[in-house]
Amino acid sequence: MITTKQAGEITVLTLSGKITIGEGDLNLRNSIREELEKGTIKIVIDFTEVTRIDSSGIGELVSAYTIISNRGGKLKLCNLPNRVIEILQVTQLLSIFEIYNDEEEAVKSFD
Repeated sequence: MITTKQAGEITVLTLSGKITIGEGDLNLRNSIREELEKGTIKIVIDFTEVTRIDSSGIGELVSAYTIISNRGGKLKLCNLPNRVIEILQVTQLLSIFEIYNDEEEAVKSFD
């Protein structure tokens, strides 16, 4: 499940549950596309309630990062569980994403 809220011109997507093939990965892709269709190019993804992510979920994150960057926007991540950080380290993607401890910090970083 993905909950969406606005913080000014920034959209915060709070993910919950599994971001895995055939489940959360499609929800993530669709949510990002909906935001882009609205013209949103400043997005924070909050992982507070994510219980699991697999390579498909990581692929969707990379895809979202690329699409948003190509449109002149920014994608930032916050509240990453240790297992997500470990996956990003192993895949050498940790340095690609801007990662913050909490949503407030991530939203303020757009200023």
